Amino acid sequence: MDIASLLGVLVCFGMLVFGIISAGGIGCIPDYLDPGSAIITFGGAFASTLTQFSLSEYIAGLKSFTLIFKVPTLNTAEMIKRIIDLSNVARKEGLLSLEEAAAELDEPFLKKGILLVVDGTDPDLVRAIMETELVSIEGRHKRLIGFWDTLGTMGPAWGMIGTLVGLVNMLNNMGDAASIGPAMAVALITTLYGSLLANWICSPVSGKLKANNDAEMLMKEVMIEGLLSIQAGENPRVIEEKLKSFLAPKERETSDADGAGGEE
Repeated sequence: MDIASLLGVLVCFGMLVFGIISAGGIGCIPDYLDPGSAIITFGGAFASTLTQFSLSEYIAGLKSFTLIFKVPTLNTAEMIKRIIDLSNVARKEGLLSLEEAAAELDEPFLKKGILLVVDGTDPDLVRAIMETELVSIEGRHKRLIGFWDTLGTMGPAWGMIGTLVGLVNMLNNMGDAASIGPAMAVALITTLYGSLLANWICSPVSGKLKANNDAEMLMKEVMIEGLLSIQAGENPRVIEEKLKSFLAPKERETSDADGAGGEE
């Protein structure tokens, strides 16, 4: 489990509760709970988001919330080592030997690329096929990210709608001065709910999914470049240096320390 995501969600909630209690004590917590405001804000935000997606995409978007708590099994440096191992096998035994190595891989994208290379597919066609799949994968990811971006936009918008509804009700009952304060408080709660939905849930989820997508796209780009380099018969050490250019300097040092390197 990704402890950072879980800790972030829990600490945000804790800070909210602490702020409420420190200002008015535990007894004021019920003042922040209003069913009508919750229905307008959350119900309106989720319903308006539904209108922009198909039902299957909407359900997939909701389910994607759990993805932020999973630690991505993405290690670009480790993938570079694996590609260098494959390049050494191909250099010693030929490209056809990669078919046996592909059977042991658990990465479908890399396995598909290897089989294309083994089949003697033209390098330009290999790149075109792999990049097309890359675009397709990223497109699916962006639909999930777009779900949370949309929901994050609708939350504050419906919070403001709820506030306006509350203000209209308050202005229609100005004859009772004692009710103005409580009515104003209820009207503002919808804005609070909308802000919480956007900044406590939607924006962080969207940001985490974007980061995971970027990491996955980077690793798959490494796979494409590595496979094409193997197909071109490049020296494993040259391939290694080429692929390390995708890594940050600190990651390159770590990779060197772990003994990553190709054979001459």
